[in-house]
Amino acid sequence: MNDTYDVVVIGGGPAGLNGALMLARSRRSVLVIDAGEPRNAPAAQVHGLFAHDGASPAQLLARGRAEVESYGGHIATGSVVGVEPGFTVTLADGRRVGARRLLVTTGLVDVLPEIAGLRERWGRDAVHCPYCHGWEVRDRAIGVLATSPMAIHQVMLFRQLSDDVVLFTHTTGLPSEEQALELRALGVRVVPGEVEALEIADDRITGVRLKDGTVVPRDAVAIATRLVARTSFLEPLGLKAVEHPMGVGEHIPAQPDGQTEVPGVWVAGNATDLMAQVGSSAAAGAMAGARINADLIAEETRQAVLEAAA
Repeated sequence: MNDTYDVVVIGGGPAGLNGALMLARSRRSVLVIDAGEPRNAPAAQVHGLFAHDGASPAQLLARGRAEVESYGGHIATGSVVGVEPGFTVTLADGRRVGARRLLVTTGLVDVLPEIAGLRERWGRDAVHCPYCHGWEVRDRAIGVLATSPMAIHQVMLFRQLSDDVVLFTHTTGLPSEEQALELRALGVRVVPGEVEALEIADDRITGVRLKDGTVVPRDAVAIATRLVARTSFLEPLGLKAVEHPMGVGEHIPAQPDGQTEVPGVWVAGNATDLMAQVGSSAAAGAMAGARINADLIAEETRQAVLEAAA
């Protein structure tokens, strides 16, 4: 690590690496700080990504790092614990580095409900996204655990993939009259009552157990987690995650190109767009990287004009 860089990218996922790639190719000094805790680590494969469908998350990240480094970008392993105005970035091990601009791509944390067995099956046969995992559970007996107002929407998406879908109301109320009519029309059974655990046998989900002891046979479970951006270290700059308008979690609001309300700080990927998949996160990182480069060029041009006039 050098003392300072044009841009420090905090987070080494698709958004961060693609942003760093754009900057390095523009001959910017760039450092990517990566904690090595990708959100999709439990998943065996990435899906829905053009020309890379089925690749492992680790494989994609390794290739992305190599591409950034091939253009002179730097990669450092570590967790950022604080950012001071100016910008000085502090890592958990005490290292400090300066930056003219920041690109924050730290992603989010899936906050799972306390249901026995859920964490162990997460990313396997306990999933959240029909576009990431739906094909893999197609035509199976799927249970959707309602944890938010988005549950009915999630049911509709998974019903496209299987004729056998059950909605567990869990901690939410019963569907509205209109929603119940739609569910009946689609052949979706509604099971009231709080879910206590997933039944597991032979390394697979076999059912969903309610608190009253009832077990409903299922092969896979879909659940919408609460999505919380990993951005607490930005609070000294006045940037604090706020509730997303859809009520699904907390994010950092930003303009379409990733600019935040704090000059010099951009965000991209799941830190701001809680629903973004790998492809859209990478695209957002590329956009933010390009805009940061343009912002630096504008600053350098102004400085050159002042120096020429002096």
